[in-house]
Amino acid sequence: MHRLAQLAQQPSRRIIGLMSGTSLDGLDVALCRLHGHGTATRLELEHFATVPYEEEFRRRVRQVFAREQVSLEYLTLLNPWIGQQHARMVLGCLYEWQVAPAEVDLLASHGQTVYHAPAHQHQHPEFPGLNATLQLGDADHLAVGTGIITVGDFRQKHIAAGGEGAPLATYGDFLLLSSPTEERLLLNLGGIANFTYLPPTNSENTQTASAAFSTDTGPGNTLLDAVVRAHFPQLSFDEDGRLAAASTAHPNLLAELLNHPFFAAALPKTTGPELFGLAYLHAAQARTGTQALPVEGLLATLVELSATGVARAVQLALGEQPALAVYASGGGAHNPVLLAALQRHLPACNFASTAALGVPPDAKEAILFALLANEAVAGRPFSIGAGRQRVPAIRMGKISLPD
Repeated sequence: MHRLAQLAQQPSRRIIGLMSGTSLDGLDVALCRLHGHGTATRLELEHFATVPYEEEFRRRVRQVFAREQVSLEYLTLLNPWIGQQHARMVLGCLYEWQVAPAEVDLLASHGQTVYHAPAHQHQHPEFPGLNATLQLGDADHLAVGTGIITVGDFRQKHIAAGGEGAPLATYGDFLLLSSPTEERLLLNLGGIANFTYLPPTNSENTQTASAAFSTDTGPGNTLLDAVVRAHFPQLSFDEDGRLAAASTAHPNLLAELLNHPFFAAALPKTTGPELFGLAYLHAAQARTGTQALPVEGLLATLVELSATGVARAVQLALGEQPALAVYASGGGAHNPVLLAALQRHLPACNFASTAALGVPPDAKEAILFALLANEAVAGRPFSIGAGRQRVPAIRMGKISLPD
């Protein structure tokens, strides 16, 4: 407790942010120096790496990932095992960067999401209206394994305060990437696509100034990657969208995929691979008689699905012809075919990478969790937005001590 009090009083803190997404490609590790807190926060990214997951790691997580029924024993064992593996990866990065664990103040761990269950999605009769989510990778094992105070399990406080546990990017995006004059959309094209809308902070219109919020929009890369793995086991994704670029979207299949009520639901909303998995795709193919569609046509259709989902959510929030600066991050930011589809759907928007704002697109989510840990230890709760889109004033994360 004394050490935590000291950290809160320091002018800056050295924090490692960790992120492991639904794509299961690896652990993002961002070593950051954070000065101050709240709207006075300044961040320097000292080092960043993505530690690729071995196939055995992916295989074990997929045993429980987005599945309604799993072995409770296996799930219980996987929780500490992931924590131990992440601790080993963190120590490996620190060794490579020639940074001693004692020189790091905090470790911020998102954990590995294995199931996301917002109330609108599960509709379980015994738990009406209850939002839930589960991330594995026990923070105590990370703290003991690295010797670094660890802040983890961020999403539960958001749910306890009335949210859905996702997306959490609003807090970090608001603190780090707001502009006094530019209207911005921070678009994360991960397994599930989501965005944070940031109005200019110096807006004289208080209604506009309080309108910052985040929402999921639907599939990002999750279905694209799943189809590639199913047809080409040696590949993890469609590099540069080359396969999708070789064909065009199938209109009937696309219309059936977009017929899901999620796309018409009010904002903000969250979802996951539990909904947008291969079962969803195969059911739509069966209804449209497109089971024999070549893989290139299937991928082209899924690119259009992801782009349309983003565009519909943006238009629902900001009008039919939104004109603002869009900064992309996540794996999909490297897919020129997906980016071209987005530009076609949102022609008045100017697209760029978050690198233009000084934030490497692959590091952005890990950086945001470092920001959340900084606020948990040194900040004060603050609210963002208004009405249904209001982000609650909370400190997120549970603190695990190394001894």
